[in-house]
Amino acid sequence: MSEPVRRDRIYLTGFMGSGKSTIGPIVANTIGYDFIDTDKEIERREGKSVNQIFEQNGADYFRELERILVQELSARIGMVVSLGGGTIADEVNFSIVKSSGILIYLQTSPEHLFRRLQNKTNRPTLRDEEGERLPPESLTTRISMLFDEREPYYKQADIIVPTDDFRVGITVDEIVKRLGPWLR
Repeated sequence: MSEPVRRDRIYLTGFMGSGKSTIGPIVANTIGYDFIDTDKEIERREGKSVNQIFEQNGADYFRELERILVQELSARIGMVVSLGGGTIADEVNFSIVKSSGILIYLQTSPEHLFRRLQNKTNRPTLRDEEGERLPPESLTTRISMLFDEREPYYKQADIIVPTDDFRVGITVDEIVKRLGPWLR
């Protein structure tokens, strides 16, 4: 049997709310790959929500679980992996992802992200120290800060697909079209 190659794994990255968990399973089904969402898998393994993990064990504990999972997934074949918004901002994860798969950035502007995230309550990085949802001005600031911190990693993707004003089906079609040469 031949050694797995980068095309055996496709990683979706982008800020929370960019559509990774929605688009990922459709892309996987379209190309005949399995799908896994790293946040959902960590929740399943821990028996807790991401929010609960952050609250009870802290961000460092969550990031360590994420590193372990990314390492495991890098050895599987035929996978589309939806990464958490901050996964590739970790140098270890970034290195593993870039060396083991095709990285696709679902590019969404901070303005669109604010609209998509303003009513979400399940994102620990968008809460205050007491775990409460941030007011609009603070939320805009937090999204911009995290976006600026993470975008240099996102922009190193093999494929960048804008998602701001496109329906899911159009985005999936574009991803599959752009993946074509990689999957041959």
